[in-house]
Amino acid sequence: MSRVSDRTVVGVDVGGTFTDVVLLRDSELVTAKVPSTADQSEGVMAGIEKACEKAGVVPSDIDDFAHAMTVSVNALLEEDGAETVLVTTEGFRDVLEIGRQERPSLYDFDADKPAPLVPRRRRFTVDERATADGVTQAVDPDAVRDVAASIRESDAETVAVCLLHAYAHPENEEAVADVLDAELDLPVSVSHEVLAEFREYERTSTTVADAYVTPAIDRYVGRLVERAADAGVPEPSVMQANGGITDATTVRTHAVRTCMSGPAAGVVGARASVGDVAADRDLAGLVTFDMGGTSSDVSLVRDGAVEQTTDAEINGRPIKTPMVDVTTVGAGGGSMGWVDAGGALRVGPESVGAEPGPACYGRGGTEPTVTDANVVLGYVGESTSLGGELSIDVDAARDALASLADEAGLDGPLDAARGVYRVANATMTRAIRAVTLERGYDPRNFGLVAFGGAGPMHAASLADRLGVGTVVVPRGCGVLSAFGLLAADEKHDAVRTRRESLADVDVEGVESTYAELEAAVREECSDPDAAVLTRKADLRYAGQSFEQTVAVDRPFDPETAESRFHTAHEASYGYRMDESVDLVNVRVEAVVERPDPAVSYDAPGDAVVDERDAYFPDVDGPQSTTVYARERLPPSEVVSGPAVVESDESTVVVPPTWEATVRADGALALTGVDR
Repeated sequence: MSRVSDRTVVGVDVGGTFTDVVLLRDSELVTAKVPSTADQSEGVMAGIEKACEKAGVVPSDIDDFAHAMTVSVNALLEEDGAETVLVTTEGFRDVLEIGRQERPSLYDFDADKPAPLVPRRRRFTVDERATADGVTQAVDPDAVRDVAASIRESDAETVAVCLLHAYAHPENEEAVADVLDAELDLPVSVSHEVLAEFREYERTSTTVADAYVTPAIDRYVGRLVERAADAGVPEPSVMQANGGITDATTVRTHAVRTCMSGPAAGVVGARASVGDVAADRDLAGLVTFDMGGTSSDVSLVRDGAVEQTTDAEINGRPIKTPMVDVTTVGAGGGSMGWVDAGGALRVGPESVGAEPGPACYGRGGTEPTVTDANVVLGYVGESTSLGGELSIDVDAARDALASLADEAGLDGPLDAARGVYRVANATMTRAIRAVTLERGYDPRNFGLVAFGGAGPMHAASLADRLGVGTVVVPRGCGVLSAFGLLAADEKHDAVRTRRESLADVDVEGVESTYAELEAAVREECSDPDAAVLTRKADLRYAGQSFEQTVAVDRPFDPETAESRFHTAHEASYGYRMDESVDLVNVRVEAVVERPDPAVSYDAPGDAVVDERDAYFPDVDGPQSTTVYARERLPPSEVVSGPAVVESDESTVVVPPTWEATVRADGALALTGVDR
């Protein structure tokens, strides 16, 4: 990749508590944090202004602006998206409700499935029919106009259209969309554009999700574009769930692609910021661990590539757009400690958010949180300045933990803080095991990349629990998702279902489909001539109900594709079968590489700033702990635990049995000294 040397670029990631900003100018990295706002665009512009002030530039000096947000995923999680109408085939009105007929919890008779995003009264049908082989009954435009009239009389804000087998033959769906566009002044999401794959429930669910979040994304991105223009800042490019960026216009019309935008940026940032540490230390890969204010996100990087999935769920609803494979748990710095009906101490998933925030923020919060526990344990001190300006109220943190201790029957705030810390760590350990052990990977063979505002405070303790010997904390770890936006390439995906056996596959037909998809993704690229296209295929053994994605050659070679599938299946499940292999979906990915951020690092030394008592798991009593200023630690410096390394946006805890070495790029490499 070429490298940035004389441009000013900025990345902004909006989280549940803070909005993070990274500004890079002439290889000098500047970071900033500001509280997230109800209208996220206000916090974004406030963060940009703060970063510019620190860097000695003005917003109009910015050459490139990339952005990750939580608007769409928040709408799905909080179920406050647009009033959505579904138009579908006669007889398939209840697909959203029937789903896969799976129980959320097999042995819980009281378990509830999430309610459909579109209630039955807002689901309309048209009498049409198509099979996988073609249209057998054309749609009647007059019938669609009648449906449009009913929609017009409802409270609908957006429309989803998903007709039977439209992934293969979209003619009827196109006709319905044309009439609705002409009759209604509402956004219309059509399934063959959102997800051209078979499986009616998943395709309907994804299309409905796209329609559900489109108005919010359109309004938000529109406001942000206007605010940016007023400040002389370029129009933002936006992080997609697949780990690549695209232009603002695209996400305003394909809003579901922005789900998990922020977590995807974090994983991309983790991969880009640690270099060849996996190869240098002979590791099988890296576990990325992002602990923010509301949740913790865990993912894998293997062979230098970010793991992807097309089988994600958000709030119990399938979203089958390509995504960075992230497992999320409700344990973040703002997660509340509480006592359940049985008297057990619990942490999360409820969070205090940015307002009022943890008790230690001094903004009127009284609920005990993970951050308050870290304050009482001595990891965050009274002199610590969060975001460079938010001071810590230690007494308020102790009071909050004291109340929790009384409720839980524990011996004071310190005992409660230890409990909150351990319970939060147990939750995050389970998430890491879910992406490693449960997929056949031994976490002891992986390194842990810790980031987010709270991640580096917990990383070494998690590594101890998992037997992980290497923890890497990148520079700018508290704003790494924002840094990932500067490292992300432009990326576009396309998919189409072709169900046939590889033994007698129509190679010419497959080639024709690939050519059509390649033309489609090139058209979305900002620079089609610079796009690098990769072909993939979803394959499965005959009779299986799930697929695996493998890279395929150009031109398509069935024998090579089958061989790669056998290898991939054995790697994932530990066995291969002597069964025929079916082709299910063909995929194309287009990537336009962007300049790789070149960041310089230098430090003056003399980094010791304080000494205070801190408490560590499995160690009795307070430990005298040295506090370092991270930006003053020179390369090759070794910090022996117990130690705390502070920066404006994050704090790194080095337990007594660990040491941290400063790498040339400013990252900290933590190693267990007894391993």
